[in-house]
Amino acid sequence: MKFKNFPMVPRVIFGRGSFNALGDILMPVRRNSESPFIFLVDDVFERREDLLSRIPLMFEDRVIFINSWEEPKTEQVDALVEMIKAGSAEMPSGIIGIGGGTIMDLAKAAALCLTNEGGAAKYQGWDLIRKKGVYHVGVPTISGTGAEVSRTTVLTGPEKKLGINSDFTPFDQVVLDPELTAGVPKDQWFYTGMDCFIHCVESLEGHYLNAFSQSYGEKAHEMCVEVFTHGDMPAEEQQDKLMMASWHGGMSIAYSQVGVAHALSYGLSYELGVRHGIGNCMVFDHLEDYYPEGVRMFKTMKETHDITLPQGVCSDLTSDQFANMTRVALSLEPLWENALGKNWKDVIDERKVRELYEKI
Repeated sequence: MKFKNFPMVPRVIFGRGSFNALGDILMPVRRNSESPFIFLVDDVFERREDLLSRIPLMFEDRVIFINSWEEPKTEQVDALVEMIKAGSAEMPSGIIGIGGGTIMDLAKAAALCLTNEGGAAKYQGWDLIRKKGVYHVGVPTISGTGAEVSRTTVLTGPEKKLGINSDFTPFDQVVLDPELTAGVPKDQWFYTGMDCFIHCVESLEGHYLNAFSQSYGEKAHEMCVEVFTHGDMPAEEQQDKLMMASWHGGMSIAYSQVGVAHALSYGLSYELGVRHGIGNCMVFDHLEDYYPEGVRMFKTMKETHDITLPQGVCSDLTSDQFANMTRVALSLEPLWENALGKNWKDVIDERKVRELYEKI
């Protein structure tokens, strides 16, 4: 039997206001005054002095604002790496990502590609990275993706949407400050939180389930249900619980895998640019045949928070577009095997995948 020896984030700090500890965390890691820290920050914070003034900048440190409206791409990582290299004669002391899942993934990918030659697309897959990346820190400002804890960085490349899955991918340090999630728009809060909920359903009902993933998945699922079914929960408690649900949800798939919703969502994102969280929701809404209880609960949560999903997104697509989405979805073999078992190819085919897309 072959055992997986997955790494975890070695250091994490949690608590309201813990972002203020970032300077003390980074100081011992700084190589010298010529080796900067690069802060990748979601551009929604570009005019938020309450956060920007707390970023511990010194010497040649730089803040790079990033628009996270689109899913992260391999070409974006390559451009970012070139920008970082051009801005300093020395390798950075570290990369710090401050934002949602897109920023988390870009920070991890940039840290890896700074030390591994070739473009990011070269490393889309499993265990292709050969060298440790530069020191990298994740500071999530929205909860649900689990990107702050996972060993992958999901990227859309020229041929596929697939993560850089590697033992070198996880952050060296994560700062979990629930205060940073205040003010997230309701729709985005729901879609990203549902990413966590769907992680849990797919992990807990998958063929890869084991005691390790079950222990994290059950707790994350419990907290998601509390947050999204209790409309009167105080805001601070809601923020704290959803941030920890995201962490546990990410851990639940570290030793298992996601499933049908994520596979189909990747196809939507690749072909149509649909963002990951809302893409998961659009797909999951039609997966009663695969996750009946999870979909029933999802629909209840959707009604509770008055969420209306886009309709008819795939109604006018060409055969080539359906074919591209289907190709990307079916290429994610571990996801289908987790969902449907080793004989998954006898259960799902191109026709059935297209029929699911046609419902969206």
